[in-house]
Amino acid sequence: MTLDDRRMADTPSPISSFIDATNAGDSAAFVAAFTEDGYLDDWGRMARGHDGIREWDRTDNIGKQSRFELVDIVKETEPETYLVRLKVTGNGFNGTSPFRFTLRGGLIESVVIVPD
Repeated sequence: MTLDDRRMADTPSPISSFIDATNAGDSAAFVAAFTEDGYLDDWGRMARGHDGIREWDRTDNIGKQSRFELVDIVKETEPETYLVRLKVTGNGFNGTSPFRFTLRGGLIESVVIVPD
């Protein structure tokens, strides 16, 4: 098993869904990975609920043909919280960035894109 295989094996399914949906260009699956009241904080720009997340996806993620590559994942001390470093490529932001995921009930409650 390679290091990448081990990283993916340790990745909770909602986070894998976030990555996989983006890479497949599947907006419906991307939004469905979040709880109804979930949110995404993109350096202070908030996308709340499925409608807000769908709009952010359209303008900043799949709408920009983004692709994610998992660099690493660390479980944090808060319950169901992970710091995930993703390499992002596409027609928008390009680079490596940390994303803090909080999960609830098998879905993503929040994603905060944190300054590196």
